[in-house]
This record gives sequence, structure tokens and C-alpha cells, in this order.
Amino acid sequence: MPSPYNIGLFRGPQITPWLDDVARLRLSVFKAWPYLYEGDAAYERDYLAAYADSKDSLFVLAFVDGQVVGASTGLPLGDETPAFRKPFLDQQIPVESVFYFGESVLLPESRGRGIGHAFFDQREAHARALGRFQWTAFCAVDRDDDDPRRPFDHRPNDAFWHKRGYQRRPGMTMHLPWEETGQGEVIHPLTFWLRSLEASA
Repeated sequence: MPSPYNIGLFRGPQITPWLDDVARLRLSVFKAWPYLYEGDAAYERDYLAAYADSKDSLFVLAFVDGQVVGASTGLPLGDETPAFRKPFLDQQIPVESVFYFGESVLLPESRGRGIGHAFFDQREAHARALGRFQWTAFCAVDRDDDDPRRPFDHRPNDAFWHKRGYQRRPGMTMHLPWEETGQGEVIHPLTFWLRSLEASA
């Protein structure tokens, strides 16, 4: 029988002690399809430090036997970089109305136990409690259906996200470069998914 998991919530500066744990998770999980990300710990820590600098950010961590096995993040979109804000501005969606979800990363052996739902539940509750957001949003990398690198048993998260009330917004796409396994630096398209907080109240 799997060990029970615990959820911990950390906000703003409380995040700092956990940056290295989340960086390790990102490097491990994002190395696999569909991200194929070849990152480094120094970059990861710098990237995640933006969350520690945001007073309204949130880390939701999953622990099993005292070890961090999963993490999800979020912060006001206004605290993200311009690249993340631009697709919303282009659609005339006020940046200050959006709480942005960063990653949800979970080790494979801890999946299928409801932790993914807990990640969304906690971030949505946090955004609603702040009282000034109309939307929650995240982005996901776009890959071709016929990409030969796609594992035969890969199951996309689209059905899970739809069940949570999120809708993919074609045309709301940003582009980010990262080092990809076997390819070097590649510019990747990522499309946003949005959910109205009113719809989930």
C-alpha cells in the first residue's frame, strides 16, 4: 500500500527553503516528454526565486515519508515576466485579473493518487482568497501529434484540465527557448489554458 502523502502550503518568502527541492523536481520531470528539457540547477534556482520575491505567490508541495515528491506553483501574472503577460494584453485581458499557475511536477511513482487535483484545489483557493482575480491560467507546450519522440503510452493532460474547467485558448501562445535533449536550444510554443474563478466558486 502506498505511503500517505501530505500537502504543505508556502507563500512568498516562505518558499525560499524549498527552492532547491523544486528545482530538482523540475529538472527530473521536465526531462521527459513533452518538455525534453535539459536545464541546470543554477538557472532553476534563479527562475524560482521570482516566486519567493512575490508576496502573493504560492508553493504547494507534496510530501511522502518526509520527502518532496511533487510541487506546484502560482503567482499573480503581474509578477511574471513580460513574455508571459503579452498574450493576455494582446487579448485585452487585464494582467491584474489573472493568477498564473506555473508548473505542476510530480514524480511518476506518486501519480494517480489525487495529488494533481490537490495542486489545483489549493492554488485556486489561494487565488480566490486573495480576492482580486477573475482568472486562473497556465500554459503548456505544444507538440505535433506525429512527433516520433512521443512515447507510445503517453497520455496528455488535456482531459484532466478540461475536467477542472480549463479551456485551451488558441492564439494565446507564447514562445520560450530552452535546451532540448539532443537538439540544443530550441524555441518552443506554449499555449495558455484559462478558467474563470467565478465559474468555480
